[in-house]
Amino acid sequence: MRVIARVHSDFPTKFGVPRQSGLVEELTSTLVFEPEFRSEDALRGLEGFSHLWLVWVFHQAARRDWSPTVRPPRLGGNARMGVFATRSPFRPNPIGLSAVRLDGMERTREHGTVLRLRGADLMDGTPVLDVKPYLPYADCVPGALGGFAAVPAGETLAVDIPPDLLERVPAERWEALRGVLAQDPRPRYQEDPDRVYGFGFGGVEVRFSVADGVATVREILERP
Repeated sequence: MRVIARVHSDFPTKFGVPRQSGLVEELTSTLVFEPEFRSEDALRGLEGFSHLWLVWVFHQAARRDWSPTVRPPRLGGNARMGVFATRSPFRPNPIGLSAVRLDGMERTREHGTVLRLRGADLMDGTPVLDVKPYLPYADCVPGALGGFAAVPAGETLAVDIPPDLLERVPAERWEALRGVLAQDPRPRYQEDPDRVYGFGFGGVEVRFSVADGVATVREILERP
């Protein structure tokens, strides 16, 4: 397999990345093709599709060994399910699949034509193996069963960001940040109201705590 592109997003680490694509539609990212794949011909017709499939690599989770069972966050991290019944990154082959919105195509001097995406669940630098158009008549199956993840987890937390801290984040990222916090990025087994968590987002470090169903931002600091 060859890496054809890389995604550039607001997440420098895994913490904070939504657990599925499309959960935070306000998140924006950019797909930049590797030099040998910067062909206008390869993108001909892509502008007619609203959504894309990205086939990518869990490059921060690759390991030699694997386990037949994992602990899905959806089940609170307490129950084990078969790895092939989950979307866990810890797989025999660390391959991911995400449906994302194509928000536009932009021709740049430095990187050729790049793809503007919305709703991606990918950290910055994620290697992409393939891009495929999403076909509603084939890829959306009415009546399909979703097993133990049949419905979206949805927003689980209210979000409180003091205005003076929110101003440290570019205005165009405010709703995306609220959406990320509302999804509750904490590990499911951690419920300590006094613990302060932190994650990188759009060039800053966001530190927050959770108590009584509210995620409260404590600090927003510039990342070194």
